[in-house]
Amino acid sequence: MKWLKWFGIALLLSPLVVLAQAYPDKPVHVVVSFPPGGSIDVTARIVFNGMTAQLKQEFVMDNRGGAAGTIAAAYFARQDPDGYTVMAHSATHIANAFLYKGKLQYDTLNDFIGVTTLAKQVQVLVVHPSLPVTSVKQFIALAKKRPGEINYGTGGVGSALHVAMTLFRHMTGTNMTHVAYRGGGPAGIALISGETQGQFATLGSVVSYLRSKRMRAIGVSSAERVKQFPDIPTIGESVPGFEFTAWVGAFLPAGTPKNIVDRLNSQFKKVLADPGVAASLNKLTLEPMYMTPEQFAERLKSDYKRYGELIARTTEK
Repeated sequence: MKWLKWFGIALLLSPLVVLAQAYPDKPVHVVVSFPPGGSIDVTARIVFNGMTAQLKQEFVMDNRGGAAGTIAAAYFARQDPDGYTVMAHSATHIANAFLYKGKLQYDTLNDFIGVTTLAKQVQVLVVHPSLPVTSVKQFIALAKKRPGEINYGTGGVGSALHVAMTLFRHMTGTNMTHVAYRGGGPAGIALISGETQGQFATLGSVVSYLRSKRMRAIGVSSAERVKQFPDIPTIGESVPGFEFTAWVGAFLPAGTPKNIVDRLNSQFKKVLADPGVAASLNKLTLEPMYMTPEQFAERLKSDYKRYGELIARTTEK
């Protein structure tokens, strides 16, 4: 009679299999946590355009920037867990748990399912061309000579750009004035206009500004130099021990059926392995980064611990 037992189980599971195979059978709403033009937006558009081409179903971008991604996350946490609303967010999602402690309308770890990471980001320390510095050491010296006079922009309190700069300030003993914008894109525009004099930016989002000399790069945040820009030194070469990289990831609301999570994850894996998608990301100095949902869950937990300790040490009160 064992065959009857297994037949019954198969009957129970068959609707889930059909559902997974059919998904998605209508357009998918993609909530992007930052405004157009920044690294989160650029990464999301490259990857989800790949998903559209692969699955023959449209993934519709919806930028909901503001408050370092917490506006988008609060909206997203209320959506139906049916797989038809996905969120593209960054490591800022974890940092916000500490920077907005007691003020968030959602539980950072429990109200979301991490489907996979999409790309790894390297930040670059850039300055306005009028600033009389061409190296990290010169920038530090100028900031110490003129305490509080250098304005630096970020994508908002708690953004990866903000955390990177506060870590830099902590490690170098410099005093600069923070100016928060609604995303990396607006922060970059503020820098090239001269409204701010320096900032961390995701390298891929400012490539055109570097090539047109509207920004000057003086150091990258990774442990090693970036192959596309080998002439830009690492910040660690001047500030021993400095390293900061972040990720962009895809999320689903908590409660989304596992078969949908796995289906979406498997499709992301194929897209991220596509040479064309990889080339588009690499061109912007972004690196494809795939994880299983289980691996991403572990990364989120470890980042939660790491960001908590980092922010306690470095973030402005």
